[in-house]
Amino acid sequence: MDRSEAVILYEKVVAALAGVERKGDTMPYTSLNGHMFSVLHKDGSVALRLPAAEREAFLKKYKTTLSSQYGTVQPEYVVVPDSLLAKTNELRRFFEISLAYVGSLKPKPTTRKKVAPSSAKRKST
Repeated sequence: MDRSEAVILYEKVVAALAGVERKGDTMPYTSLNGHMFSVLHKDGSVALRLPAAEREAFLKKYKTTLSSQYGTVQPEYVVVPDSLLAKTNELRRFFEISLAYVGSLKPKPTTRKKVAPSSAKRKST
């Protein structure tokens, strides 16, 4: 599938999820509490993070594989077939499962810089 078409379909399914926003400029992704649960790779493939039982059923039903990026298998991520990416309503269910899964994980600590106390002192008169 052409990457530009994949972006449109990816954004469509993300928009169907309440409270979820697409992040990332060159590699769109979704996350919750610091845990990524979907990503659109540069090659136009979509990977979706699923818990073990749903992951195995997904792999079998859609005859797909685990996602592999830069020679490393991502053990919790399945490759979403192009034919399923085009079926927003069917795919939405798996996005909801993925969202619930990462929502059950312990939030990652934030990496925001702490605001330093003001160094300006009040002048007393």
